[in-house]
Amino acid sequence: MAQEAATKPQKSFDIIVNKKHVPVSDHSMTGLEIKQAAISAGVAIELSFQLAEIKNKKRKIIGDSDTVGVKEGSEFVATSGDDNS
Repeated sequence: MAQEAATKPQKSFDIIVNKKHVPVSDHSMTGLEIKQAAISAGVAIELSFQLAEIKNKKRKIIGDSDTVGVKEGSEFVATSGDDNS
């Protein structure tokens, strides 16, 4: 009640990780936060996986401590270190 009014509600939106929808509410996230959100949403990845952002059909590696801007539909792929696909 009073607590709810005190905290500003953040609107959630979906990003895509490994072709699965992942709800987030922050427009600035680290690579680690993106992987944690994906795992919480049931995406079958591990924190040790390498994360890459897909933009214009190109992949940009995102490190765990790298901050990236995200919006509705931002797309990422997470792969294990030994995946050469």
